[in-house]
Amino acid sequence: MKQKIIVTGGCGYIGSHTVIELITHQFEVVILDDLSNSNIKTLDRIEKITGVRPIFEEIDLKDTEKTKAAFSKHADAVAVIHFAAYKAVAESVQNPVMYYKNNFFSLLNTLEAQLQEGIHNFIFSSSATVYGNPKTLPITEENEVQRPFSPYGNTKKIAEEILEDIVKANTGFSSISLRYFNPIGAHTSGDLGELPNGIPNNLMPYITQTAAGIRKELQVFGDDYDTKDGTAIRDYIHVVDLADAHVKAVKRLIHKEQEQALEIFNLGTGNGYTVLEVIQSFEKITEKPLNYRIVGRRAGDVPALYASTKMAKEKLGWETTLGIDDMISTSWKWEENLKNE
Repeated sequence: MKQKIIVTGGCGYIGSHTVIELITHQFEVVILDDLSNSNIKTLDRIEKITGVRPIFEEIDLKDTEKTKAAFSKHADAVAVIHFAAYKAVAESVQNPVMYYKNNFFSLLNTLEAQLQEGIHNFIFSSSATVYGNPKTLPITEENEVQRPFSPYGNTKKIAEEILEDIVKANTGFSSISLRYFNPIGAHTSGDLGELPNGIPNNLMPYITQTAAGIRKELQVFGDDYDTKDGTAIRDYIHVVDLADAHVKAVKRLIHKEQEQALEIFNLGTGNGYTVLEVIQSFEKITEKPLNYRIVGRRAGDVPALYASTKMAKEKLGWETTLGIDDMISTSWKWEENLKNE
């Protein structure tokens, strides 16, 4: 029998690509998602790519009883990957209560339900925002965790502290927290990618939607940072590489290879690109000029973030295989396919 993995937020951008990789590696997948920032059509896209339609439960994980019922139904699962969370930095600054309520209630209900059912492996979708404005670069897992600049980032920091307490209190419970840098790109088929509801908060869908004429212009937040061209530097990682890291983390937990009850890994490429470099690369690869305008800095942003990937390579046996050109070309292929739907 195939081993069952519960994926919360599995219809979202990173979740759906991870579901594809799990199915490809012969896992049975159960998606729990309230579709608040995703689309039910994602299930069709996953099935088109893999030939398998994952089990789907539409559920708001803030609802304690419904969460427990879903986990009781799938108590034979061997691990949980928790993506379900709100994730927009600027929105969290404007509406912190919504972010704390959603991100903590969904996390706590998930943990309580899986513990009740004896599911002892948990992978957490964390973020490089927990490093705040880092004093040194590249960022290693040993870098000091600081109070993030946004409530979104703070939910990730506090969630990791919650996991520290959970693993101490529950013998046999193991967790891996994966700190993402900046996921972009789409599935190489062009049949699945990032599709936010409403106005995008992330750079790449805003770029592709601007190039496609859906958005009037792209705003670049700040050109006065202490960087090579004044725009912020980020470590962009292809979502397919990111998804592969989750499969490796699942296997590490299932095979009991972890060295401590809570392990933390950075997921990035180790390379930083400025916003203007990404824009210029997009224009070069697609031969599409972008209408962009420099505006003021955005609340919650820091000048530069890029990862040391040494730990993930050594412990998880993971490293990226897709570069910035792949990230851009697959994103554009996805955007063009959306026009034909």
